[in-house]
Amino acid sequence: VQLQASGGGLVQAGGSMRLSCEVSGSINAIGWFRQTPGKQRAMVATLFLGGTPTYADSVKGRFTISRDNAKNTAYLQMNGLRPEDTAVYYCYANYYHTDYWGQGTLVTVSS
Repeated sequence: VQLQASGGGLVQAGGSMRLSCEVSGSINAIGWFRQTPGKQRAMVATLFLGGTPTYADSVKGRFTISRDNAKNTAYLQMNGLRPEDTAVYYCYANYYHTDYWGQGTLVTVSS
């Protein structure tokens, strides 16, 4: 399994941004985590295939995870961005208890 993330950058508070994760290989679940300096990587959103999405409390109602099967791509639509959403975002996938990670993409939200 290989994951290729894209879409990070700089955005003003209140703005929107969409992250993409192109997936090569079979997976059971896809998701996004984020990490800031000195802190552990934390779950943002996950989607088990055939299931409903799970979101961190801090992003509920603002972020949406989705998947386009035809394009083998997962997305994280982020609306109402806040400075505290600034982090390196990592695409994540799982296949039968094996975790896979894409490279991080930096999202910076200016106040």
